Formats: sequence, structure tokens, C-alpha cells
Amino acid sequence: MVAKADAKTKLARYRSMRDFSKTAEPSGEDAVKPSERRRFVIQKHDATRLHYDFRLELDGTFKSWAVTKGPSMDPHDRRLAVEVEDHPLDYGDFEGTIPKGQYGGGTVMLWDRGYWAPEPGTDPHEGLKSGDLKIVMEGERLKGGFVLVRMKRRPKERHDNWLLIKHHDGWALEGHGDALVEDETTSVASGRTMGEIAEGKGKGPKRFMTGNARAAAKRVWQSKGGQAETAALLRAKAPPSVKAPAKPKAAALPVFVAPQLARSVDRPPQGAGWGHEIKFDGYRLQLRVDGGLATLKTRAGLDWTGKFKEIGRNGEALPDCLIDGEACALDATGAPDFAALQAALSDGKTDDLIFFAFDLLFAEGQDLRNLPLRDRKDRLKALLAAASGTDPSRIGVRIRYVDHFEIAGDAVLQSACRMSLEGIVSKRLDAPYRSGREDSWLKSKCRAGHEVVIGGWTGEAGQLRSLLVGVNRDDKLVYVGRVGTGFGRDKVVRVLPRLAKLEAKSSPFSGVGAPRKEANVHWAKPDLVAEIEFAGFTGSGMVRQAAFKALREDKPAGEVVAEKPAPVESATLAKPAPRAKAAPVKKPGPPIVMGVTLSHPDKALWPDGGDGASVTKLDLAQYLEAVGPWMMPHIKGRPCSIIRTPDGIDGEQHFFQRHVGKGSSALISEVKVFGDHKPYLEIDRIEALAALAQSGATEFHPWNCQPFQPEVPGRLVFDLDPDEAIPFERVVEGALAVKERLEALGLVAFCKTTGGKGLHVVTPLKD
Repeated sequence: MVAKADAKTKLARYRSMRDFSKTAEPSGEDAVKPSERRRFVIQKHDATRLHYDFRLELDGTFKSWAVTKGPSMDPHDRRLAVEVEDHPLDYGDFEGTIPKGQYGGGTVMLWDRGYWAPEPGTDPHEGLKSGDLKIVMEGERLKGGFVLVRMKRRPKERHDNWLLIKHHDGWALEGHGDALVEDETTSVASGRTMGEIAEGKGKGPKRFMTGNARAAAKRVWQSKGGQAETAALLRAKAPPSVKAPAKPKAAALPVFVAPQLARSVDRPPQGAGWGHEIKFDGYRLQLRVDGGLATLKTRAGLDWTGKFKEIGRNGEALPDCLIDGEACALDATGAPDFAALQAALSDGKTDDLIFFAFDLLFAEGQDLRNLPLRDRKDRLKALLAAASGTDPSRIGVRIRYVDHFEIAGDAVLQSACRMSLEGIVSKRLDAPYRSGREDSWLKSKCRAGHEVVIGGWTGEAGQLRSLLVGVNRDDKLVYVGRVGTGFGRDKVVRVLPRLAKLEAKSSPFSGVGAPRKEANVHWAKPDLVAEIEFAGFTGSGMVRQAAFKALREDKPAGEVVAEKPAPVESATLAKPAPRAKAAPVKKPGPPIVMGVTLSHPDKALWPDGGDGASVTKLDLAQYLEAVGPWMMPHIKGRPCSIIRTPDGIDGEQHFFQRHVGKGSSALISEVKVFGDHKPYLEIDRIEALAALAQSGATEFHPWNCQPFQPEVPGRLVFDLDPDEAIPFERVVEGALAVKERLEALGLVAFCKTTGGKGLHVVTPLKD
């Protein structure tokens, strides 16, 4: 009686969350047959998000966790297991569909069931208390040792998150952790699929907890032999019913692959099929991971692992792979700073450098170079995300994935230049990876830059006045001029001693115009490569307005040749049909963005964009073109109210608009909503954003409904709108508390910024 009373108390929360007149879930009143062995069930649950409910019988109820990706048989995987309320034991026979609108609404399958025991020498109650529950499973599918490890609870969290981890034993499937979840897709109790259960087809499940039938098991555990059975299972070497899938023949992981290089063009390509990435101002590196050992090599194949020790340490958390990327130092604004990178390398202070990963050449024993770039980047993103898992510190913040933009290249380049970045690299998303300079990678710069070979310098008594530079042509170093600016004190300190060690008696330059020996001219062996910024070449081939940026340690002097940006139209790859894009400003005609002509493009809508300059109507239209691909999934098919400020946000005219007015652009759609006579405004194409920018729309407020179903809820939004006196840290704490409560209910939560320091916690709802 005491045990039943304890179970009833434990189930109070479970029962308070359900209406048993509407759901077929058991209430805990059915009699459960006794068992000398503790039982478990795992239920595949297609609720708001597909997950697996992991339930262990203990003290009259099921201790329960929601495992987001299902149990893994790979000991290297850590699966998040969110602790939920205790469930009644008769829940172990439940298979069916929970009605929509009820807690946990969705289809439930009995995916596995059987018996479990604590690992020999451990106590489950102590394990739960200490957060280290070691168990042995004997199910129809899941077998062997596992451990549930409780994660550290954040402040104000009421519930615990755990990690479910497979032990190393004869049942482990290293490298194939999802084999069971992917291969076993029917119920162990009825043989039905999720679709058949949802449609009510087939026979119901055979009972395990409340009837005479029992789950198939090769051994029946008697209480006297329990410890021996557990020990025997842990010692198993050759599981009879679980086999790892055959592995494809692995490709050898190469020591180094010559990198693919971009061709310079005068402007970026337009239209579909191109992905535009930020051009990083750093050192091109190849990260190779083999058996937990990470090496970093330059584009010339030099081993620079010792120069980037922290990046290498972070890379050791990755599986075997070969990643193409760039190492950078970031300035206070988060932009790459090449001078800071050189200073960090010179001073040996490289712990804060970042490796930006933009391509994956080898992984999982496969040569990926022949795959389209889009597929390679998808795999790279997944690889980095999996390495982070629930603990981002595993690869830290030293290795970051590089995303790309699939919009008009001109708009991306303009944004990059406004942010004082070096430029962009445009890549064909359907192209394979090919070593060498290819037309499928095109680079566009904000300001012309070039690499040159230093053949001498001018200056006296420890001073550096200018560099004498050249490029290689026909196996000769051809003089291209002097670089006389860009030498700060710190650069002189680093560069001048290097030059002094290379001082030569004769000039390395050839050709017409090569400088002659003068009193303050010093010749140097042509071994050092400098990167410069300049205003282009003169008609005679000399550099104009050249400024020194830094030395390039990663490029051999013999590879430096004259590079002139070619017209983008000369790229040999076929061009897909371009879509509407921003046209260059032609005076006196007004600018056109996504096919929309902008009147008064210089009208200031925001007085200060954070850099002291106003944000104009043209800026807004170009920004909406850039972010439109990300905006559209959130607004398309939903009624959208807008706020128009044609005189700017500080002006007197502020209009709230939810209907399409007279004279509105034909690009803007309308949608009828039940109960309203007048249709609502709707944005169903990206070009409509430019049309709304033309009308001065500065705020967009889409409904939180299902796309194209305005009467059906699509998102649950918690709007955290703090008082001005509340610090942002408190708002973050509140958002995390809301997230924790939603996840405890089996819901997924996302965070969005809003206003100056407000946050939205958003939960998508199924239709």
C-alpha cells in the first residue's frame, strides 16, 4: 500500500498535465503485473519534434527522459536526454496517437522494451542522486551498458538535462551509432510503422506491462542470477542480433591537397547558382585531422601547426577530415585584421586567432572533392555541429563555419566594402573542388590589392623610407615601383631586421625602368613577399598609390606574378539566368533594386547607422535584398502589418498599415482572413521588400500563423520586453528560464532579438 501511495504521489504531475477524457494515454489505474526484473520501454514519439522517450522502471513508476535524437550505440556520441515527469507503469503498453492540442500531441510507437539493471556494484538511487546512473540494457534492440550523466544545472533551472552515453562493450557500434534508429522503424509490440499507427491500421500492441504476454528475450532474468547475467552481458564480445553495417571502402586521407584558388574579376557574378562568401584577410590553411592529431599547412604545403597551436588543439576534437579555411585575427569590431595577425605570429600570441572553415575535402573515409560545393558545405556544417554537440567547448570558438549568401553579388560586395572588409569570393555551388586557379571561384575586392616581391629598400640609420618591389615575368623579377606608405613603427621593427639579413650587393631587378644604385638604396635577395593596397597599374606597369599592408609568409616569392582583374563575363563556366538585382547608379536616373525604381534614394530613414552616417532609403532596399532570402521563410504566406515612416523614424508621419492601399505596388500580395471583409497585406516574393522600402516601410510585423493558413497558429511567441532600467543580462536569464520550461514540456525553443534589448522566445507549432 505504501508503494502504491508513493507512486500515486509521484504521478500527480503527470496526471495534472493530461485530460484523460480526451487522450487515450493510461492514467496509471490499470493493474501492472509484477516482475522480478526491472523493465524499460523506449517509445518513438512524433510530437512537436521527433524524439525517443526513454523510460526505466523504478519504485513503482517509470523514470523518464526525452532523448532528442534517439539512443546511439556509438560510445563517442553524447545524446541529450531531458528529464521529464514520472510516468505510470501501464504507460509501457501505450501505442497510439495523442490528439492535437493535448500535451505531447502526436503518434507514439513502442520502439523497444525489455529489462534493465544497475551496473554491478552500483545502486540506481545513488546514481540518480549523484547524476551518474550506470545501467545495463537487455531489450529487443538496445543491449549492453549505458550511462546517464546529469549536466550542471544553470541558475534557476528546475529540471535536469542529462547525457545518454553508450559504454564500450561488445554491443557498441563505433562510427555507426544511429544504425538501430535508422534501420529499426517498426514497433516491437505490433510490427506497425509510425504511419500505420497514426492511421489506426493493423493490430494493436501485445502487452508487456499489464497482460500475460511478454517481450521476446533470449534470457529470463531470475532474481538470484541477476548480477551474473549482467556481468555476462557486459563481457559479450560478439552480439548475435546486432551487426554493424558494412563500411564502404575508405579513401586514404591525403597528407596535403593543393588548394583551389580564385581568379580576380572586376565585379562579382550575378544570378542564381553562386554563393558569395566574405574574403578573409588572413593566412590560407588546410586543417588535417587523423586519429585525433591535427596539423595545419599553408597553401604551399608548409607545416605551420606550431604557429597555430590553439587552433590545432581545437581541431583534435574533430573526426578524421581535411578542411580548407583561413586563419585570421579579428579587430575590436570582429573584422579580420592582417596586421594584427602578423603581430600575433611574431609575438607568439596566437591563442585568440580564428580558423574560418569554408570547404570540406575529405571526411568519413571519403574523398568529397567531386561533390558539388553545396553538398560539401552542408557536410562541413554538420561535421562541426556534431563535434560541438551539447558542449561547444569541444571545438571552442577557434573553428568557425563560413556561411554564404545566395543573392546578387553586387549587393554582397557593397555590404562588405561598407564594413571595411577586403572583398568577397563568389563560388559556383554546383562545382567540384579543383586544385589551382579556376573560374568556379571568383574574387572581387573593395580596394585593389596585390602581392609583390621585395627586391630592395631605401632609408638610412634604421629608417625605412620605401620598398622597391617587383613581380615575376618570364623567369625574371620585373620592377613595378616603390611602396612608400603604410609603415607604422611596429611594422618597421618587424620588417627592417628581415631585410637587413637579406641585403645583397647587386640589384635583383631586370627590364626597362629598373632602379639604379643610389646612396640610400639597399638591394635585397628577392625572398620576401609583401601584400600591398594600391590604386591599380599605370600604363607603363608601375603601381599607383601603393601602401604596405604586411609580409606574406605563406607564399613563395617565385609564385608572385602580375594580376589584373578580368571582366566577370570572361568566366568560362556557363551562367545561369540572372534574377532581378541591384543596378549600378546611373545619373541622372534613379537607382533600381530588385527591379524597383527608388525615388529620393538619399532620403535619411535613420539618422545614424552606428557609424555616424545616416541610413537612407537606398541603404534599406539594398539591405532587404541582402537579407531577403533569410526573411522570406518567416513572412511568406502570412498576413503582415507594416509601419511606414516616409520622413524617417524621427519624422512626424508614422503610418500603421495592414491593408494594400491604392497605388501600392503590384509586387505586394493580398490574403483574405475569416471574419474580416478587407484582405490583408502579404509579402510572397522577395522583390516586394524593395517595393515596401520605396514606400518607407521600416518595420515588418508578420502574423504567427501557419504559412498560407492565417486561421491556424504557427508559432508561440514569448515577448520579453524589459524596462529600460533592467540590464540585458537579466533579460537573457529570463529567456533561458522560458526555454527550460518549454523544453521540459517537450517543445523546442528559439531565441530572436527584438528592439533595443528585448528578446522573443519562439516555439514553432505543428499544423
